[in-house]
Amino acid sequence: MAHEGVSSDAAVSLWERVIEFDTDPSPSAARALLKLQFSEADRQRMRELGAKARVGSLTPDEERLTDTYERLGCLLDILHSKSRRALKRRRTPS
Repeated sequence: MAHEGVSSDAAVSLWERVIEFDTDPSPSAARALLKLQFSEADRQRMRELGAKARVGSLTPDEERLTDTYERLGCLLDILHSKSRRALKRRRTPS
């Protein structure tokens, strides 16, 4: 996930700030965010990379790709969590 001149940690920090909501997303926006996911092709690639990682045969490029998948997965988890909480708050009277 690193970009030229930007470390992976800095890139993740930037993404975390981008997905920080000032207010809860609308219910329709929250539901749309919950639909964001990896494609089946990406999930298959992650399984392949996981198998290679278990036997210690990842190339440096594959290690970087694995790291990118892991970081993006964490960011999707954060988005999904925030979306679910926003939907729950909408259903729960104050």
